[in-house]
Amino acid sequence: MKYPSYFILVPKCVEIPKRTGSANVLDNEWEQLTMQIKALYSKFLLLISCMVLSQNVTAVSRTMCVFDLLGANGPVYSQMKDYKTAALDWGVEIELKPYTSERVAAEDFKAKLCDAVSFTGIRARQFNSFTGSLDAVGAMPTYAHLKSVITTVSGKKAAKLMVNENYEVVGIFPAGAAYMFVNDRQIDTVGELAGKRIAILDSDPAQLEMVNFVGASPVGTSIANMYSKFNNGSVDITYGPAIVYEAMEVYKGLEPKGGVINFSLAQLTMQIIVRQADFPQGYGQKSREFALSHFDTGVELINKYEQQIPEKFWIDIPDADKPGYLEVFRQSRIKLRDKGIYNGKMLKLMRMLRCKKQPDQSECTAIDKE
Repeated sequence: MKYPSYFILVPKCVEIPKRTGSANVLDNEWEQLTMQIKALYSKFLLLISCMVLSQNVTAVSRTMCVFDLLGANGPVYSQMKDYKTAALDWGVEIELKPYTSERVAAEDFKAKLCDAVSFTGIRARQFNSFTGSLDAVGAMPTYAHLKSVITTVSGKKAAKLMVNENYEVVGIFPAGAAYMFVNDRQIDTVGELAGKRIAILDSDPAQLEMVNFVGASPVGTSIANMYSKFNNGSVDITYGPAIVYEAMEVYKGLEPKGGVINFSLAQLTMQIIVRQADFPQGYGQKSREFALSHFDTGVELINKYEQQIPEKFWIDIPDADKPGYLEVFRQSRIKLRDKGIYNGKMLKLMRMLRCKKQPDQSECTAIDKE
């Protein structure tokens, strides 16, 4: 008797009895056996199908507003594509919506036109002052400092600090050190900032305080046009990460006698914020750990952007002048903390980290510690 064609799918572990006995009895036994195996196999296929379908059903759909100066062609948006893929494993299917205006991205998030948002830490401060103070002026001298503090705040013990009301910070990525771009190479000390026109973000009161502190003239603007103001001579100084040199054509404003001060004003970050209630339980922690795991990759890309700036434009600060900058930064942070703009817990954490790495710094023994 020839076996039915579906028998080729029966695993080897299923032992098919040898035919013995009368033909009629055996035929009945074979028919019963084949029907049982066919029924079991159908149930097996149904079980597999249900498992696959259940995975798709449990993945909730959410939208994310993504701020990137270059829109869907920029590095931040590209990074969020990788994030989108990872989020599927956490039970969320994300639709990305590119924005070239950070203000509009934040407003759409507030208006619930998107469930999550990716933008700068400066803009994130209005949703979480703790992580929003990571970008505090002069607080993190190097990428190594920044990685240490992000590692600390991304851990499970700090999870409560990531939540403010219904908002949760679910990822912090490095965006690059902020450098001053000046139209005159002679502007290389704190004293020479006095009277100069400096572009600042209207949305960041910390920048206004800082510029007033050094006696410069603030010119309110947005990320979208602060670099065009520098290029057309409307301001003497602007700032930003190295990527803007090419992306926003800042090299135009540097000619013929300008430069980039090789001294980090701040460590900028990109942060992802969600409405916690709209995402699965545990999503935030998995997301923060994913972001942290990609820190080094982000810094590698940042270093490439920094290396693209021609050596002729870099302006080194004399070692003797650096303490003056650092003290101005420190006093500004304390003042902004007392005004409720910077978060005191974050400033203390960053100060402890700086002093752990460089305990001989004067701030470590100062009476007015952060």
